[in-house]
Amino acid sequence: MTDPISQMIITMKNASRAEHKTVTLPYSKLKHAIADCLVKQGFLKSASKKTENNKSVLILDIAYEGNSPKLNDIKRISKQSKRVYFGVKDIRSVKNGLGMTVFSTPKGILTDKEARKEMVGGEALFKLW
Repeated sequence: MTDPISQMIITMKNASRAEHKTVTLPYSKLKHAIADCLVKQGFLKSASKKTENNKSVLILDIAYEGNSPKLNDIKRISKQSKRVYFGVKDIRSVKNGLGMTVFSTPKGILTDKEARKEMVGGEALFKLW
């Protein structure tokens, strides 16, 4: 697995389209921080770290509104081959505020609204709606 963040977001996207309730991923602190951000925004119900077969895993519960998932689509912005950075003045909303962009900033993993509020830019990881 060369890009663990891409693997995480593609797994979440596929699981929501297949109407799965939970997703299990290999654990890392960065993935847990991203998952906590998505829980705070309501795209995931919960994110927890567990140990299975002496390996740490991250278990994500996908949030649904009725029968449809809240997570419709995800698009990776910054890749390992091409990093994309935004200053605070360059950050724009996604789908007129219905979606969000997730940034890796010096103050941690933040959404576009939080980054503008904190007046900090950073690497744009992905956008979702």
